[in-house]
Amino acid sequence: MARTKKGRAISGWLVVDKPAGITSTAVVGKVRWAFGAQKAGHAGTLDPAATGVLAVALGEATKTVPYITDALKCYRFMVRVGASTNTDDAEGVVIATSDQRPDDAQIEAHLAQFRGEIMQIPPQFSAVKIDGDRAYDLARQGEVIDIAARPLWVEKLELIGRPDADHVELEMVCGKGGYVRAIARDLGASLGCLGHVAWLRRVWSGPFDAQDGISLDTLDALAKTDALLA
Repeated sequence: MARTKKGRAISGWLVVDKPAGITSTAVVGKVRWAFGAQKAGHAGTLDPAATGVLAVALGEATKTVPYITDALKCYRFMVRVGASTNTDDAEGVVIATSDQRPDDAQIEAHLAQFRGEIMQIPPQFSAVKIDGDRAYDLARQGEVIDIAARPLWVEKLELIGRPDADHVELEMVCGKGGYVRAIARDLGASLGCLGHVAWLRRVWSGPFDAQDGISLDTLDALAKTDALLA
């Protein structure tokens, strides 16, 4: 006799505007609980510190996750120049500093090498599997991991703001598997000034836009009610 699945057989997509400070897995758990759904999954992990589009599939919609995962995605992010961290973002420990500060023309010139089909080495603190272990688990143990470069399609990478000499705001549209933290790291290395991600927001992912996303506060408020299905 087949086991009865717990929860409702509800299918569809929900766009969550993920806040900083929560993992993508935890967001999926909240969505599944709020709908009382049998099954849920997401299309593309966001780091805990990142915000923006997290597309969550429910029920039969989970079968279409690969199509969204493979779609282009747009990220807006701030690079803090003058320092590199062990995680390539502001959550990590500063491991090197530089007094060099590139001007806008230098930044524009160096961005060109990160457009089109590029080879990118994921950050040490990433979910890449190394002999069955996650890279971030090995990195937390103090290991320096040799991670192979992998191809990435970058449709667009543009300078969109320069609040001050220490910060560079960029927008990138890329394909599957891109690490924004690696772009910040490699751009800083190329410019000779070092760099890491200060903040990151996924603006859109395939057909889903952050402007249409539901906040976790609203999700909590409507959880277990018919209003959530409206």
